[in-house]
Amino acid sequence: MSENRPPHRGAVAGVLLCMGVLTAMSLWSLVDRPTWGLDLAVAAVSLAAAPAQLRWPVSGALTATLLATLSPAATPAASMGALQVAQRRRFPVAAAVTAVGIAAHVVQGLWRPNSGISFGWWLLLISAAYGAVLGWGALARSRRALLESLRERAHRAEAEQGRRVAEARMGERRRLAAEMHDVLAHRLSLVATHAGALEFRPDSSPEQLARAAGVIRSGVHQALEELRQVIILLREQDDDDHSDELAPRPDLADLPRLITEAEGAGQTVRLREEVTDVAALPVGASHTAYRVVREGLTNARKHAPGLPVEVSLRGAPGTPLLIDMRNPLPPAGTPALAPGSGVGLVGLTERVRLAGGQLDHQSTEGEFRLHARLPWPA
Repeated sequence: MSENRPPHRGAVAGVLLCMGVLTAMSLWSLVDRPTWGLDLAVAAVSLAAAPAQLRWPVSGALTATLLATLSPAATPAASMGALQVAQRRRFPVAAAVTAVGIAAHVVQGLWRPNSGISFGWWLLLISAAYGAVLGWGALARSRRALLESLRERAHRAEAEQGRRVAEARMGERRRLAAEMHDVLAHRLSLVATHAGALEFRPDSSPEQLARAAGVIRSGVHQALEELRQVIILLREQDDDDHSDELAPRPDLADLPRLITEAEGAGQTVRLREEVTDVAALPVGASHTAYRVVREGLTNARKHAPGLPVEVSLRGAPGTPLLIDMRNPLPPAGTPALAPGSGVGLVGLTERVRLAGGQLDHQSTEGEFRLHARLPWPA
């Protein structure tokens, strides 16, 4: 128990029972003495004040100690009071109460000497008893403080672990949200391109209309499937059985398929690839490079529809992987094919930075330029 916390009811009952038994034994040993009336009154006052002693240990112990100068019947109450102080107060306070208790019993021994033992032995016995009470109480207090400290540390560790788990989950959810933004923006920009072609070319042949409708249907189906995968992972983050439901993350090896999809949507892509040993590129850098190209093609398709895009990749083990993308700016007032969220390039810049690289983008000299630099260890 702490210094200000009241004792438990079970502890109160145990202390009172023990004190009552010891007081009764003291009274029984004093029954044939002429001071029996005083002893009985002191015993009654000590027992009546015992609950207050448990509530306020220092005051209660000093009161019982004062009564002990009058009668041995108060010795059990004074000893219990000293034990309570040693268990619930700092050591200097407990030592002071112990010294007062020894002094009170010295007065008691001088006023009412014990016929069965000399004063010297009486003083030694009282000092040893009070010393044992002080040591026992201090040990119990230290043990209780240690247990409370360990319990508090355990609670803090549990709370810290919960906070870390929550932060990890939030970070994973933010990563998945960014992934969903990039994937869906790419897919839906392809769908918007073909839908725009149907809207502005209603005189197309039935074969062209059917092919465009098929591309739209396929794009929507793929977008819904990728959205479903992300939602499954968001709902089942704690279930490892669902971790394999997501498709492998694409990398530079999937770049030809990405270019084919863009060209199938009517986008003109001029690719110049001077990358030595793509398979040796670290997985994280390869995935990040793929996302840079995908985001660049998506932005060009949304904001500069119908205009060509130049994609250049250069790099080798031991030299950085450089990605340079350019497309002409559309004429002023040209509406975007699809509204932009404004967070695609922001998230992409953060991903490139986390991969140890750097990404810059700017509009200059009638062009929009995207340049990324990713490390490639030897």
